[in-house]
Amino acid sequence: MGDEFSGSYPIESRSGEIDRLAVQGLAMAPDAERMLDLIGVSEGWSCLDIGCGPGGITGLLSRRVGPEGRVVGLDMNAGFLEHARAGAAANTQFILGDAYGSQLPAASFDLVHMRFVASTAGDPERLLQEARRLARPGGTIALQEPDGSTLNCYPPHPSWDKLKSALLGAFSGVGADLELARRLYHVVCQSGLADVQYRPFIVGVRSMDPMVDYLPATVQSLRATVVKLGLLDESEFADTLAQCRAHLAQPGTAFTMYTVAQVWGRNG
Repeated sequence: MGDEFSGSYPIESRSGEIDRLAVQGLAMAPDAERMLDLIGVSEGWSCLDIGCGPGGITGLLSRRVGPEGRVVGLDMNAGFLEHARAGAAANTQFILGDAYGSQLPAASFDLVHMRFVASTAGDPERLLQEARRLARPGGTIALQEPDGSTLNCYPPHPSWDKLKSALLGAFSGVGADLELARRLYHVVCQSGLADVQYRPFIVGVRSMDPMVDYLPATVQSLRATVVKLGLLDESEFADTLAQCRAHLAQPGTAFTMYTVAQVWGRNG
């Protein structure tokens, strides 16, 4: 992350990171759609996806708001935004900017959404302040955040345990909170939003599912931080990834992803 941006996001823009995020987004799309149903996002809405990465939920929003609506994706990674623009609908635009201070006009969106931003970049209260500034009075602010403690594999395997510890340790080591889901409802209630709603979900993954490589691929994208913090030695990194991938490929192996808390409320 450049000095012009806030937060401490440790994921690296390696080859394969866009694919990893795309697979993650597809796995969570049904639950994202359910949240948008409950919020009531419909034609003509103006929506902002903060921390959209190479797409986020902008595609889901674009189809809902239709040609009379608009969708804006905001991210700090120019490469991600270039990828997102290539497949974007006419009602969608992507802007390079800081989640904590976007410089977008105040009170200009019916929905302001963030997924895995407050947990990884940190300071959820400050992010909520910016989201409240951007949402119109009566508009909706929605967050989706993880609880990484439910990343559990069966049958158990030492390589899984090592990678899970490396994942959680890398984020906590830079001041992020991959267990934010536990307190997210409380944080949002304290922010002053009205009619706050709470919906947790969890995705299960088997060896034949597209999400099967989630843990190895994510730790691979955290390599520099993991090694710097001494969570895995450089010498054991490749072997641990390979052992975990081999275990996850076994037909009887399955795992649960992190629990995701969806929390949303109305801007006063």
